[in-house]
Order: sequence, then structure tokens, then C-alpha cells
Amino acid sequence: MTVIQKIRQKILSRRYYLSAHAEEETWADGLERADIENAILKGKIEKKMTKDARGTRYRIAGPAKDGRRIHVVCRFGELKDLIIITVYALRNEL
Repeated sequence: MTVIQKIRQKILSRRYYLSAHAEEETWADGLERADIENAILKGKIEKKMTKDARGTRYRIAGPAKDGRRIHVVCRFGELKDLIIITVYALRNEL
């Protein structure tokens, strides 16, 4: 199973949570949890970031429910659940 497939499986099985920062950024950009899920389910991994002691992070680019392009940065936690670290709409899309 590829990394994106594993990430999508966590979304579909609801084995993920948003960090406090991700919740703040979601609200600030007028996004909702459904937008994050849609971006992950329909998007692709744009960048893999390996220089973090807490684990590899993945930046996924995909569409919000309204079509805006957003980025979702996530990683797998110690318990193998998915942690959404931050979410943001691309500024030229707001």
C-alpha cells in the first residue's frame, strides 16, 4: 500500500485528528473538516519532509469542496493515527 493510500485509509476510517494549529488555520481560511477530507481523498502528495524528529511529514495538495486548492500537512503519530498538522488555502485561490 502506498503512503497516500495509507493516509486516505485513515481519513475513511476516521483515525485522524487535527492539531490545535490546524483547527485555527482551517477556521481562518474559511475551511471545514469536509474540505480537508476532500483534499486528501482527491489530492496528491506534493512534498515529503523527512527532517523532523517527530516523523516524516507529507504535504498534500488537493481541492476543497468548493474547488479551491488547499494544502494539508500531516504525519503519522506514535499510535499510527494520522495527525493533521496544518491546513491552508493557497492565497491566490482565496
